[in-house]
Amino acid sequence: MILFVIICLLPLNQAALPLVINTWHFKDAANAAWSTLQKGGSVLDAVERGCARCELEQCDGSVGFGGSPDERGETTLDAMIMNGDTMEVGAVADLRRVKNAVGVARAVMEHTEHTFIVGESATIFAENMGFMSEDLSTNKSIAIFSQWLQQNCQPNYRKNVFPDPSKSCGPYKPKAKLWKPKNPKRNFDPSSHDTIGMIAIGKNGQVAAATSTNGATHKIPGRVGDSPVAGAGAYADSTAGGAAATGDGDIMMRFLPSFLAVDLMRNGDQPTVACKTAISRIKKYYPDFFGAIICANTTGGYGAACNKRPGFSQFPFMVVNPQTNQSQLQKVDCF
Repeated sequence: MILFVIICLLPLNQAALPLVINTWHFKDAANAAWSTLQKGGSVLDAVERGCARCELEQCDGSVGFGGSPDERGETTLDAMIMNGDTMEVGAVADLRRVKNAVGVARAVMEHTEHTFIVGESATIFAENMGFMSEDLSTNKSIAIFSQWLQQNCQPNYRKNVFPDPSKSCGPYKPKAKLWKPKNPKRNFDPSSHDTIGMIAIGKNGQVAAATSTNGATHKIPGRVGDSPVAGAGAYADSTAGGAAATGDGDIMMRFLPSFLAVDLMRNGDQPTVACKTAISRIKKYYPDFFGAIICANTTGGYGAACNKRPGFSQFPFMVVNPQTNQSQLQKVDCF
């Protein structure tokens, strides 16, 4: 009875292992990963199955099939998985016609000497590995694309081209003279960037991380964001910890925030401090960027941070450890 009371009085964010933590309110993904650990699965199994659950459930329409159509109306997928014990990474980007992107990423890691395979070649590789090829479009993604065309392809990610991308669809040609507005504004919808990033830490401190996304809605075909890039979308090192980022990947990947956060934890920073420093590094150059990051160290301590901007003042994330024994939604105030 005394032990029970002590446990109940402990703060819920106290370090404990094993640990599963993932971006956003993707509860089923966290539960899938935790269940995998409880059944004796590895941390790699946990993050793969957690992200795969989101791919299947089409979390927020920003993960998996049927979401974020590009300029041609096609949904393509990016994913990455990293083993913090061996520093092996498997990643795919611009993956077409295969739903289980994180599974293909793990196949890259375990069945090739490569790290990253992209485009149609990634699809061929996946098919050779036994993954099913099927259409990733749905009635919803087709409707999103049709509405975008009716709105003269607004918003889009073009600049310094003709015809005026703020008024017209393409095809576009480069302008002879580049023009840069004094205060450039990015057409950015936070709801189209809810990547799942997940970290799992085993009872002995083994670390794994994974990500999965269908990228930015109306992206230029072939665009790759931060999610499948090691050190940007996620990073894992069993001597330090893990981190995973979400948000405007075109900006965030320039700063490798996940690598930075893990390196800061290696040098003694607590997870929350490491997360805030990684966000601050980006904020210095892009004060209004949309982004957040989760961090966890090898003792089970964890934290998160996000950049405050209109419409985004709190960042939700899921946590499961022996204290909660089920997925728990936590939130951090942005700064």
